[in-house]
Amino acid sequence: MKKYFDLLIQALKGEENNFTTGSLNRAIFLLAVPMVLEMLMESLFAVADVFFVAKVGIEAVATVGMTESVLTLIYSIAIGLGTAATAMVSRRIGEDDPAAASRTAAQVVLMSLGIAVTVALPGVLFPDSILRLMGGSPELVEHGSTFTRLMFASSPVIILLYTLSGILRGGGNASVAMRSLWIANGVNILLDPLFIFGLSFIPAFGVTGAAIATSTGRLMGVLYQFRSLTNGSAAVRLERAYFVPDWAAIRKLIEIASGGTFQFLIASASWIFLTRILSTFGPDVVAGYTIAIRVIVFTILPSWGMANAAATLVGQNLGAELPERAETSVWRASLLNMIFLGSVGLLFFFFSGTIIGWFNDTPAVVQTGVTCLRIICIGYVFFAYGMVISQALNGAGDTRTPTIINLICFWAVEIPLAYLLAHSLRLGPTGVFISVAFSESLLAIIAILVFRRGKWKLVKV
Repeated sequence: MKKYFDLLIQALKGEENNFTTGSLNRAIFLLAVPMVLEMLMESLFAVADVFFVAKVGIEAVATVGMTESVLTLIYSIAIGLGTAATAMVSRRIGEDDPAAASRTAAQVVLMSLGIAVTVALPGVLFPDSILRLMGGSPELVEHGSTFTRLMFASSPVIILLYTLSGILRGGGNASVAMRSLWIANGVNILLDPLFIFGLSFIPAFGVTGAAIATSTGRLMGVLYQFRSLTNGSAAVRLERAYFVPDWAAIRKLIEIASGGTFQFLIASASWIFLTRILSTFGPDVVAGYTIAIRVIVFTILPSWGMANAAATLVGQNLGAELPERAETSVWRASLLNMIFLGSVGLLFFFFSGTIIGWFNDTPAVVQTGVTCLRIICIGYVFFAYGMVISQALNGAGDTRTPTIINLICFWAVEIPLAYLLAHSLRLGPTGVFISVAFSESLLAIIAILVFRRGKWKLVKV
């Protein structure tokens, strides 16, 4: 027992950066523990915000849901850049070239800042138009526009939080990425009730307070990441001399990141269309869906921690010219992920009413949330393999293949199927939820078949 406890402490401390030798089970554990905890903290952002905002009212929850649906476009860019950072940094670490990994990291930061300012402008300038486009009522637009403006204004912090985490994970320093999310989430949870409901010396900002709390928490996390990457103790170190544009590295980053960004942009855009379809059934349905999705994200994001661990192992081992070790790590991580999500799926299926009721007790909201949870969790076993294998392909630098898979499953299947079931076949919101479970399961099956072909082992980064 002491052996496992010592290994857990080592994983939390992050004392090891290179995972190309030694026990593969040990490597998965050391990487997966901090990455799972990191993603758990990220998922707490979503759950904490909607928990407190739900106390304000249904329109406040719908405001968050509509805004977050559009913000997923920014998250897609951040995830794409983070994916490219992990792929390139991990490959350089596997090649035992930390200086090259550090130069790559600096280029990632430069790109993150430039892109973040550009994508923030539309939301800062036209928040009312965005909410109306998503189907918001005049009252919702009036009360929610400031929340939307502030969330878009925080785009630089959102993107940096993802990309710096990608750098740290690629360098094998997952524990720092984990601790940065602890800090960010801790600040968010502390400030949420203070700014949403107010105190004697703090005015109540309502739903806008959630934006203030979340943005402040993320800023604290980013500052901690920068501190860790500049103090000289990490395998990857940001130095001033590295912040000179390296066009060869930037071109490669753009090549990988564009595939990763478009890949997640496809998935994100599908969620926007689904929210738009659901908005035709009223704010209660959107609120119930928003709560259910936040609960689902609470479990899906820790699973992404396992997927990110597989991506780092693939990148480092390909860099060390150990493709079979890379492949084995993916299958083992997928199995562990399936066990976790399968267990969570059973819990959601039988206790969905209680879980949704914690956030809101409006009958229509609870009914929608319960239906959403029960239907989507049926596909959890498939989701487990799909997310790990897709992220493993990204870790190898092959972002094109998952992009094509996403395009087929989400745009060619999920969106048309959701509309067909919800409106043409008159299944209502239930039809939308069925389309999600079906398309995610289809994605997993295709990903497994593609991964077995092994072409990802030949990708050069």
